Amino acid sequence: MKKTGILTDSHSGITQEEAKKLGIYVLPMPFYINDQCHYEGKDISREEFIELLKNDENVSTSQPSPEAVMNLWDEILKEYEELVYIPISSGLSGSCSTATAMAQDDDYEGKVFVVDNGRVSTPMKQSVLDAIELLNEGCSAKEIKNRLEDAKGKMGIFVAVDDLKYLKKGGRISSSVALVGGMLKVKPILKFDIGTLDSFKNCRGLIKAKTVMIEEVKRIVTTDYAEDFEKGNVHILAASSADEEETKKWVNEIQEAFPGIKVLWDYLPMGITCHIGPGGLGIGYSVRP
Repeated sequence: MKKTGILTDSHSGITQEEAKKLGIYVLPMPFYINDQCHYEGKDISREEFIELLKNDENVSTSQPSPEAVMNLWDEILKEYEELVYIPISSGLSGSCSTATAMAQDDDYEGKVFVVDNGRVSTPMKQSVLDAIELLNEGCSAKEIKNRLEDAKGKMGIFVAVDDLKYLKKGGRISSSVALVGGMLKVKPILKFDIGTLDSFKNCRGLIKAKTVMIEEVKRIVTTDYAEDFEKGNVHILAASSADEEETKKWVNEIQEAFPGIKVLWDYLPMGITCHIGPGGLGIGYSVRP
């Protein structure tokens, strides 16, 4: 039997195919489209999902059932002695808190270690990659959990929203604010920091929003984490719900702003895209645990 397995969920942006290559597991997260349940990465493509959003279909997120989570834990524990589970931040979903409670059951205590380090999307994927690195260095599941959670506050991601109507549908802004913002071509920047999604700044136009985000991340990593940045211990991250062409352009802009640093990028997972909408662009950072 192998020692330590690693499990995350599809809010990390890691596909089932990528998971196999990495030697990890991904729990597909459920969501509903017009009251019909779908599972990310299983029965609907990203292109289909984006088209449904553009057509204003009714899309809502959901949590996996406790049975689905425990069944997957049981399957993994047939092969591994212990398990590190890295789910979406408890600040965005109750699934993390539910998993933490289930891990206290006699069947899982001391075997399943649930990580709550306040992450989603590309920062969450980076946590998985960090966990793999720590595992290869000989860390146990408990040590990996502790290291990832100790670095909880050392991350952030900024996302520029292209169309305000999706924030309006989610109740984050009013109809009047969405209307005025659309007329003025306002692009709000949201900041995701330790499990919460908050407003950071409003910009006139996407070009200005991109510049502001890059400058803010550069300021943070060269001041708040200057020593880690100089030692090469800061990851620069990118995320997108835009099309392929706009995404590549965005990643290249970030790469030019941070020469010599490999930018990890992914499309925003469906559970986040339904709130942000198509056309969103994000940049983030995290410090190696």
